Amino acid sequence: MIEIDGKIVSTDLLTECFACDITACKGQCCIDGDAGAPLTLEEVDILEAEYENYKPYMTAEGIKAVEEQGFMVVDFEGDYTTPLVNNCECAYTFVNEQGLTLCAIEAAYRDGKCSFIKPISCHLYPIRVVEFSNGTVGLNYHRWGICSSACKNGRKLGIPVYKSLKEPIIRQFGEEFYSALECAEDLLKSSK
Repeated sequence: MIEIDGKIVSTDLLTECFACDITACKGQCCIDGDAGAPLTLEEVDILEAEYENYKPYMTAEGIKAVEEQGFMVVDFEGDYTTPLVNNCECAYTFVNEQGLTLCAIEAAYRDGKCSFIKPISCHLYPIRVVEFSNGTVGLNYHRWGICSSACKNGRKLGIPVYKSLKEPIIRQFGEEFYSALECAEDLLKSSK
């Protein structure tokens, strides 16, 4: 662990490799798990405000889940999360012609129909952000077997976790924080 800009960062973000390979995993991270994706209260408001913009991309089952459960649910740990279809896939997903599970919100965003790309917890994955009781923020690398193809692809390409997530890291923490991660990686490499 290292401290950057008051945040505790797992060095795994700098040393482990990861590059999402959705053609291999088929978007399984949006289907499996024991709860929906973590949400902030602000994101719940945005999901509601943008609903009509991304709703056409959703499945009938996803729409029904949102209309019955709401734009978020409270999971077993008391956290706000995305609603699920049949306690399985995220309500905000759809499957494309190639059989890939994709985010309806992100698809609408990429098509210029929505101003919100997706929840930050999804955008940052496999980085998980935790807030400790003293208010300190920690960034951890979440390992999940369904992402083994992303780990293999990352090793093949030589891309550390944080570099594959440049856009969401900058979205959440800013350019300076990302630059500090680059410097930390250089320092780790030079100390070996």
